[in-house]
Amino acid sequence: MKLGVFTTLLSNLPFEEALKYFKSLGIEMVEIGCGGYPGNAHANPDELLENSAKLEDFKALIKNYDVEISALSCHGNPIHPNKQIASEFDRTIRQTILLAEKLGLHQINTFSGCPGDYEGAKYPNWVTCPWPDDFGTILDWQWNEVLIPYWKDMAAFAKNHGVDKIAFELHPGFCVYNTESMLKIRNAVGPEIGANLDPSHLIWQGMEPVAVIRELGDAIFHFHAKDTKVDKYNTARNGVLDNKPYSDEIHRSWIFRSLGYGNDYSYWKDIISNLRMVGYDYALSIEHEDSLMSQNEGLEKAVEFLKSVLIKENPAEMWWA
Repeated sequence: MKLGVFTTLLSNLPFEEALKYFKSLGIEMVEIGCGGYPGNAHANPDELLENSAKLEDFKALIKNYDVEISALSCHGNPIHPNKQIASEFDRTIRQTILLAEKLGLHQINTFSGCPGDYEGAKYPNWVTCPWPDDFGTILDWQWNEVLIPYWKDMAAFAKNHGVDKIAFELHPGFCVYNTESMLKIRNAVGPEIGANLDPSHLIWQGMEPVAVIRELGDAIFHFHAKDTKVDKYNTARNGVLDNKPYSDEIHRSWIFRSLGYGNDYSYWKDIISNLRMVGYDYALSIEHEDSLMSQNEGLEKAVEFLKSVLIKENPAEMWWA
């Protein structure tokens, strides 16, 4: 496994400055935002695809700082009921795939998206319960008329351009947010669809990351190293569905934390060990969204923590048996 980072953390810095800093921390892989919610401060597909000199400069920076690109990320909602918004996200995903092809990469990260509740809707409708029966009707339409057809088409486009891994971050608010929905879309579309597994979104839903890892197995394409702290007192009063601002930490039921500030070493050692058991040997990409820490401190603490728990070398033969 390799120590990675999602570079959007330092979107305020030029790419070379960010790479220099990441390299000083021992980062080996970088996940780069190419548009959508993460922005494209470090890699604008339009510019890099249209200007071969800029593309070569970009490649040279990656080579000079001796890092690998774990994935290009373009998280968005390409099935948004607002057709203009959907079109913009769709274009970003397609441009990111074309850039991945130019860079010799085979993977992108994104969201599954979420449509509205009918063709003329204005806003997404994330369904979380089966009753009243209206919700079941909505789900059936969302999956069979919108979600599955869209991703079948996009998976075919990606394969035609050498990208055979589209990794969905399991994220509430979108159709694919847990183990069951991840396997459902994968079974419907094909093995090109997998998970960009982020434990932080599983934890607050009450899921056990180790159980998810074991069930998803080789459907895990990428991994976000991010933690969550559940506030047992606020959760006891209000449950985990919390729409208060992330900045209102003391009143929220949960908040994102840097590694080690949500769960301890033992918890994360179990996660890393189980990733190895299912055959995952790729990036552990730190996504720092801890609102109680600065950019640098949160990242540096996460790096220090992750270095102590990740497994880098291949296992030895069983000398004791």
